[in-house]
Amino acid sequence: MQCEIAPNFHNDEDMAEAEAILRSCVHCGFCTATCPTYQILGDELDGPRGRIYLIKEFLAGAPTSSESLTHLDRCLLCRACETTCPSGVRYARLVEIGRRNLEPHLGRPASERLQRALLRSIIPYPQRLRPLLQIAQCVKVVLREDWARQIPDCPAPTAASELEGSKQPRVLLLAGCVQSVSTPATNLALQKILDYLQIPWRVPATAGCCGALSLHLSAEEEALGFMRRNIDAWWPWIEQGAQAILVSASGCGAMVKEYGQALQHDPAYAEKARRIAELARDPGEWLLEEKFEFPSFAPSQRKVAFHSPCSLQHAQRLSGKIEILLQRVGYDLVPVADAHLCCGSAGSYSLLQPDLAKELRERKLSCLEAKAPDCIATANVGCQLHLQQEAGVPVRHWLELLADALPETLRAGERQSPTQA
Repeated sequence: MQCEIAPNFHNDEDMAEAEAILRSCVHCGFCTATCPTYQILGDELDGPRGRIYLIKEFLAGAPTSSESLTHLDRCLLCRACETTCPSGVRYARLVEIGRRNLEPHLGRPASERLQRALLRSIIPYPQRLRPLLQIAQCVKVVLREDWARQIPDCPAPTAASELEGSKQPRVLLLAGCVQSVSTPATNLALQKILDYLQIPWRVPATAGCCGALSLHLSAEEEALGFMRRNIDAWWPWIEQGAQAILVSASGCGAMVKEYGQALQHDPAYAEKARRIAELARDPGEWLLEEKFEFPSFAPSQRKVAFHSPCSLQHAQRLSGKIEILLQRVGYDLVPVADAHLCCGSAGSYSLLQPDLAKELRERKLSCLEAKAPDCIATANVGCQLHLQQEAGVPVRHWLELLADALPETLRAGERQSPTQA
């Protein structure tokens, strides 16, 4: 696709990258076949090829309107189009650059600015999110049933002493923001697995939000601040020999793996960010790389429908990894139709585009529940919370299922060492 960048964008250090991405698109349209919003809306401008065209026209200096921003806002950034694209177009990166330039040019209504500002000021901060969810739990009983289902649980916080871990960790863990508040069982399950494997771990206390929420809401400098804070929290432990950063929320894992790209222009952090991105691993990816073996058992919830989040299968390109681990320990994974399609969660998308998100969830649940599974497993907190609002069976993180397969923790000195293939 030919593109001449308008002179007023020449000072943007990412514009050469945007131009290269635009030129890599051959306009074949294969991406539309796997785009969830195009399948629902049937509008070329609500598919990847149409959105690429809108960004190209804007960056070339053509007149634009708020409709262009609307079409970009409807994008889930699920990246299914990237998996499909024969030309390797880095669509998500292009949308990120396009949104960042288009939004200040067009502006947003005050109500949208307020909504996005509230999301950015609450969700990345567990100390703010937790009390709000606790209040919501108190009023849940008087709300309409459909509203009440949208309020996630807020379990009691885990003791800090349980989270810190070893002083000589082999791996570092990211507690996350929403996950640490709404689904703390996920990281506790990962810690149980690592303890079984006798792998020293640590959750650095000053690490927090990965920055994805701010980045996807066009608050780039804020997102980079979160990234730098995490790098500062992890770096001393990496210098002491930590070998991997395990991120149990696949959406956060996809973001951490792109720290090198996000901070490539920062002379103080570029090299550290590149190293962090190299060390970032999804726990399933890491467990398979290390070739650990686990006991097989006969679980009570044996039939499992696995929902592979877009951030796992399209962003991190880890299709099939988690399924291997679950099958090895005894779970029966039922087939799921249209497994490549998004569930509609997509970070803040379910809050900002609720109608589209609900329709996508209905489609996804119809596929996940078609074979009557005992439970649904997933790999991302957002998908878990979104799906469980309407699911007819429990929705759990796959790490919880893997932890259930392990024997009870033995007393010190009695634990049998696991084998590595």
